[in-house]
Amino acid sequence: MKIALLGKGKTGGKVLELLLDGKIPHTIFDSKNIPSADKLLGHDIIISFLPGEAFKSYVPLLVETKIPVICGSTGMTWPSHFDADLVEKEIKWIYATNFSLGMNIVHQMILLMSKANKIFDNYKFSLNEIHHIKKLDAPSGTAISWKSWAGHEMEITSERIGDVAGIHELTLSTPYEKISIRHEALDRKIFAEGALYAANKLFSDKSLAPGLHLFQDIVELELNKK
Repeated sequence: MKIALLGKGKTGGKVLELLLDGKIPHTIFDSKNIPSADKLLGHDIIISFLPGEAFKSYVPLLVETKIPVICGSTGMTWPSHFDADLVEKEIKWIYATNFSLGMNIVHQMILLMSKANKIFDNYKFSLNEIHHIKKLDAPSGTAISWKSWAGHEMEITSERIGDVAGIHELTLSTPYEKISIRHEALDRKIFAEGALYAANKLFSDKSLAPGLHLFQDIVELELNKK
């Protein structure tokens, strides 16, 4: 498997570290080595953690190459027809707002917490997220996903502190108790690890159909296998 890595910023740099550690063949594409159809030829998987706007400018090129893509670019919104376009062209892409494998376990926990209304009359949800000072979007894409998973209205508070990789905490409060789910990223390598897990899926799992796949759905299929 040969990887084309778009960008080597905070998370892309961690992907690069794992590629080097695993002696996985790769090419780095950045401002000094602009990707093109010719340069991407011969790569099996493309991984991008470029900012959303920068990544969008490369989408037509990436679709043209028909190489499977792992997209962890933040601030992405996909056109409604994009999945159908990939299916028609028989291309497989995987995307996520958060490539942490452990986040998928958190998802299962939040789905259970979302049923609070079945046993409580008086309750509320709140969500706090903390990231590094260079993260521009607030609330984070992960926080928005958590709120969606919980399925309840809630206040989301955001903090930007130092070089924090990411902390999310969801709290269910009742008059007599509090229940919290907290996830802390200790190293950005968790996102790189997840991206490489997805890359291996694209490369080796022939049962994966063409189209735009959410990383969470792929991991949860594994978690629910008997």
